Amino acid sequence: MPITPATATHRPSNGTAEPILLELVDESGVTIGTAEKLAAHQPPGQLHRAFSVFLFDEQGRLLLQQRALGKYHSPGVWSNTCCGHPYPGEAPFAAAARRTYEELGVSPSLLAEAGTVRYNHPDPASGLVEQEFNHLFVGLVQSPLRPDPEEVASTVFVTPAELAERHARDTFSSWFMTVLDAARPAVRELTGPSAGW
Repeated sequence: MPITPATATHRPSNGTAEPILLELVDESGVTIGTAEKLAAHQPPGQLHRAFSVFLFDEQGRLLLQQRALGKYHSPGVWSNTCCGHPYPGEAPFAAAARRTYEELGVSPSLLAEAGTVRYNHPDPASGLVEQEFNHLFVGLVQSPLRPDPEEVASTVFVTPAELAERHARDTFSSWFMTVLDAARPAVRELTGPSAGW
């Protein structure tokens, strides 16, 4: 599986940070340009490419992460294992593997495509908008996690019943249920009927 090392950065040789660019797409997911990350999330939002990863342990439990409190978008909320944006020209699969390693310090032992979903989710807390064409991935994690505290505040593995209980009690990302529901057919295929997804 293609993995970009966690040390890879998008910085020019003079050491200054370049703006992070996202890939803008049309309604079919065809690339039509780029936009700076924060600008793409300003209302009404620009449709851009994203990815969402759902990793499971050998018991069929879903790995959730609580986003770090220092993140500019949806800090402190619970969400799927990993999500983010490919760099322009980066394959969504490669981006998903790269960010999973960067955020959680683990490479999935299996990672498979699980379709796409298009959504428009305003986030009232931040005033930002998620206008995304999202590539979904499901997989297995069999190694100990080493989360980056700047990205991840906490992690937990949950059964469907535990997720329902936590979802009723805690704050989740605005996109979480949309991406989970879209990924469910692939999740069921991966985890089997006994896992209950």
